[in-house]
Amino acid sequence: MRFVAALLLAISLLITACGGTPGIPEADGTDGGGLPMPGEIKPVSPPPAAVTAPTPSPIGLVTGAEHGSGGVVASGGPSAPYNYAPSVMSTGSGMDMWWCSQLPGAPRPGDQILFAQGSSADGLFGPASQVFGNSPGGFDQLHTCDPSVVRVDGVYYLYYTGTSNAQGADNAIGLALSTDGTHWTRANGGAPIVQAAGDNTGGNPYGAGQPSVVYLNGWFYLLFTDTTGKAADPGGAGQFVLRSTTPGFTSNVQSLGPTGFGAVSGTKTPRLRSVLAANTADWMWVDSLGAFAIAADTAQGTTVTFWNADFTYQPYQPVTLPGPAQDGPGLVRAPDGHAPVPSTDPCGSLALDLVRATSNHQAPTGLTDFGVTLTGFNGCQSTQQATNVLNGFAMPSPDRTMDLLVDGKFVDFERATVAQALAIGTLDAPVPALAGLPVEATINANATGVSTSGQPIGLLSSNGHLCLVGSSDAAQLNSSTVQPVNPTAWAAYPGGCDLSTLRP
Repeated sequence: MRFVAALLLAISLLITACGGTPGIPEADGTDGGGLPMPGEIKPVSPPPAAVTAPTPSPIGLVTGAEHGSGGVVASGGPSAPYNYAPSVMSTGSGMDMWWCSQLPGAPRPGDQILFAQGSSADGLFGPASQVFGNSPGGFDQLHTCDPSVVRVDGVYYLYYTGTSNAQGADNAIGLALSTDGTHWTRANGGAPIVQAAGDNTGGNPYGAGQPSVVYLNGWFYLLFTDTTGKAADPGGAGQFVLRSTTPGFTSNVQSLGPTGFGAVSGTKTPRLRSVLAANTADWMWVDSLGAFAIAADTAQGTTVTFWNADFTYQPYQPVTLPGPAQDGPGLVRAPDGHAPVPSTDPCGSLALDLVRATSNHQAPTGLTDFGVTLTGFNGCQSTQQATNVLNGFAMPSPDRTMDLLVDGKFVDFERATVAQALAIGTLDAPVPALAGLPVEATINANATGVSTSGQPIGLLSSNGHLCLVGSSDAAQLNSSTVQPVNPTAWAAYPGGCDLSTLRP
């Protein structure tokens, strides 16, 4: 939902980085028991001064050629008064997009959430349909807007802004669930999961909203606006962070404060640290950079700033994508809110794409795509980083024809064509940082295939473990004969690896 006039000011990027943690090194020169050796006389020295770890200097990323749609890719139709706040999910085979609009003839007035699909971010999306709207009698009975959608373990989670205030104030954040991204059920009994903290009651009355969610290492990270937060600027601009291991933020909630993340009793807690002085923002986790990327509209276009996982420093210099923008960008993200990994040069390039509302009129009327390619970094220099970036990639093996990286382990294939058919991308050479990873399974040519009702086809590895490969295509490429078995026999096979979900 749109901010009141006090928030329609130019966004300034006033970002504060925190330093390291002081520490005192231990003294040496003892016999291991903390005492001088017999016969030695050693002076007593004062403990060394506290040492503060230096903050790394931000790295300047190299901005490559610009690309984009050059025109509107989606809208609610010619008579829709506005379109903005998109949430864009790259599924591997295409794009899903949810955004805020107000279709003529809608059952109830107010902001609604539309949905459309496209083959790519810079191509035309299909006809828009309303998939989520306000709820009579609920906290969101007048407006539902600002969608942020992630998909985790087959479940879609829609975080959104809602209000029952006719002036657009007193906003709160709600959650809805779906199995297909179009049919939604409200969570938490229809009540909001995040409300305004009220730390600054004299500020902008908008409240809490503009959510953006990322799923990372078992945590749901929520970036959002709270104009009543103590750390918001006088106009109400500020972006705050909560995280929880539950999608509804009902338990195990932590809030980002001046000294890092700390446990809190709930989501309505003091907002003591803002990571960006912006009215609205979208973010994603970039595995190859090991950083959060936060996009917000500025006078120059859309500026992306970067924070490390603990929000202790900014590892990269900001990047600005030029062009007109209004009311919040939508980064093109993978289903879990991470940056999509390019199939070519995944360790050294990043396609930074966003969809944003642009118009010369009073309200945004169309959504356009714009992006750049970033280079100048090594995203696979450590084992952990390379494991995250290259999950699902095939590469030459020193022992077998081709290795396929899955969940931090290798699956060896005697036939390269089988590994390449299952992989999301293929590298020309092994990656040094992955040299020490274990081999989970070895799939020989002609390996036995098995199937049972309701399960993907599997191939038996050399040690008798079952590796799921999905359809019969991989089995045929491997010259494997697929034998049907009953569910009991299927369940008796030791689990090996699941390769059936690497490709969409």
